[in-house]
Amino acid sequence: DHVSLAVNDYERARVFFTELLGLVPGACGGDEKNGFFWQLFSIGDLSRFELITPSGRGSFLDRFLDGKIGGVHHITFQVEDIRETARKLDFMSVPYFGFNDSYSNWKELFIHPRHAFGLLVQFAEFQPAEWLDKSQNLESGEKWEITVRENILNLAIAHPGGGMVQSQFTAE
Repeated sequence: DHVSLAVNDYERARVFFTELLGLVPGACGGDEKNGFFWQLFSIGDLSRFELITPSGRGSFLDRFLDGKIGGVHHITFQVEDIRETARKLDFMSVPYFGFNDSYSNWKELFIHPRHAFGLLVQFAEFQPAEWLDKSQNLESGEKWEITVRENILNLAIAHPGGGMVQSQFTAE
């Protein structure tokens, strides 16, 4: 689903990724308990990227960012059922932590890097369209849309992972 980059200077990173690389801001929020702020971005038609930054002292990111300006923090895989994912990990004897199914719109668990070849892996159950900017989704949950403007036909198809793919056709 997305790659998450932890940074100390959120505003500098946001400007870099939006102004230079053209990422489109999506959902964002803070987590006071864990002391961080997050912002999702859309890239192209189907990719997503996340910036996370400490929001105060005592953030879980403090140790990770100690002595550096940023770094890849985790990679997220979307799953249909977080409980089924936990059962599969249990069956495969893969340890996990941070199981959280207390929110209706986001359920998650993690595999520690020592059990995933050096990578922190997050599995999350959610509806992707809810986390993207409205400009990245088709209106009213449609599966496809055709529009014609100035003899140009635009075909937009919703992607099940959120976002859409668009193609334009002309008479030429």
